[in-house]
Amino acid sequence: MREIVLDTETTGLDPLRGDRLVEIGCIEIFNRMPTGQTFHRYINPERDMPAEAFAVHGLSTEFLASKPLFTEVVEEFLEFIGDAPLVIHNASFDISFINAELDRVKRVAISRERLVDTLLLARRKHPGVSNRLDDLCSRYAIDNSRRTKHGALLDAELLAEVYIDLIGARQSQLILASETRVTITSGVGDTPRRQREVPLAPRITEVDREAHRAFIATLGDKPIWNDFLPAAV
Repeated sequence: MREIVLDTETTGLDPLRGDRLVEIGCIEIFNRMPTGQTFHRYINPERDMPAEAFAVHGLSTEFLASKPLFTEVVEEFLEFIGDAPLVIHNASFDISFINAELDRVKRVAISRERLVDTLLLARRKHPGVSNRLDDLCSRYAIDNSRRTKHGALLDAELLAEVYIDLIGARQSQLILASETRVTITSGVGDTPRRQREVPLAPRITEVDREAHRAFIATLGDKPIWNDFLPAAV
């Protein structure tokens, strides 16, 4: 199943009061594993950057002035997310900004039925404690040392790791890998391989074997490959 882990940065807290989207970061995961496919864009909000918001993400008015408008990236954004579920931490915040931008360019809003809110999932699994992204990274031993400021793509990458742990998918993958592990000589250690529960039926028939034996008999007593066999002890 394809899912998109998404995060945004904005000029403030309320799109109804003129706050705008300034960054979108998306990570594609398939069957609960990151695929390496990402979408990341900075966006010109066509307004100033309040000091409070700048302190959170460090995106200045000057930096964003040269970035594309939302209308210039909307097609690429919608194509990337497709119809996949959107995994978002505190989803109501991010989707309110995205839908406000979609409304400005006369595009259909994203349905809330598509949203997977990891904040709600975390509150159910870990009630009575803080479930901010940093707290969850600490709880699941995910390295967030690069997160000196908020950033949409980095936060989406961290959230993808958190989400996999939060729903228990990583544990399931480790159990599966343990059950199907075989040892190979590669110079880099053991590699887990999926094995068939039921082996394939052999494709060589007894007629094939008999034909092979008859062919070998035509080669005489000293076939060339005997020269490469180890000497008998």
